[in-house]
Amino acid sequence: MDEKQILRIQISAAKEEIRCCNDLNRIYGLTLTEADITELVELRGQALRSTGRVEFGGGILPKLIRAFCKSPCIDPEHYAETLGELQDAFYYFKNESNDLFSDDDLIEFMEKVFNNQAHGATDVLTTISLEELCRWARNDFDSRYADEEAFW
Repeated sequence: MDEKQILRIQISAAKEEIRCCNDLNRIYGLTLTEADITELVELRGQALRSTGRVEFGGGILPKLIRAFCKSPCIDPEHYAETLGELQDAFYYFKNESNDLFSDDDLIEFMEKVFNNQAHGATDVLTTISLEELCRWARNDFDSRYADEEAFW
């Protein structure tokens, strides 16, 4: 088997893992089309190359889908785009942490910040530092302070 065949098999497996998440997505009124799935797998490849990471199987997307599909902050019209941005953020934080956090712990931190301090704004989540992510995720969120300049 040559390298191209292996890559095709890996891409096919990644797509199938994501496709299997659609039953869960539907419970929350979300869907990923075949075009969305293809784009997410392509974005995964780009994110892995840009961060110098290697993954096997469907990668982190199925875990991100399971964690974020129930978020009250997810906009169904931008679901696939949001997942792509969350995937990029995950790999960024994974590199920044030197893999000190497990995937599940990091996703838990991201989910907590996304649903609370970031109010579902991936641009807020993706522009904070790892230190801020950890601090925000470990501290209970008090919405009374969300508008304070020092908070951001």
